[in-house]
Amino acid sequence: MLTSRLAAPIVAFAAPLLLYGGALVSQYGFGLHPCEMCYWQRWPHQAAILLALAALLLRRNDKAMRALTLLAAIAIAVSGAIGVFHAGVEYGFWEGVTTCATGAGGPVTLDSIMNAPLIRCDAVQWSLFGISLAGFNAIFSFAAAVLVLTLLRRGRTSAA
Repeated sequence: MLTSRLAAPIVAFAAPLLLYGGALVSQYGFGLHPCEMCYWQRWPHQAAILLALAALLLRRNDKAMRALTLLAAIAIAVSGAIGVFHAGVEYGFWEGVTTCATGAGGPVTLDSIMNAPLIRCDAVQWSLFGISLAGFNAIFSFAAAVLVLTLLRRGRTSAA
């Protein structure tokens, strides 16, 4: 299956879907509220999901499918780069954003602001083996982007 021409767009769809899903599970299932930079990491994954889905829907047009899959891989890598930046902020390597953000939705009132959790971008909420969630996002995103690009390359050489 991973040697077929659809392998790259399938991985480009599944990887960000799993990473984004993991972020949502950690938020809603385990109460780990995202900071502003956490949201920044989610946006490229959302774009990659849509790009890869479009690639799969346009699978009869090989050129369009490959281009959309390449864009999805780039979006996944962008999320990884943001993850590196965020992890560097968490570990004090450099300064991050200096503004505060909240995940409160709906009309913004003073009560909603005061009751919303304030999550700092430079505070690690959870880690495993000294790697934060931002660090894991970086690792898994870069690995997924490399895998998609490798599969795209193999698909091109095996089709020739």
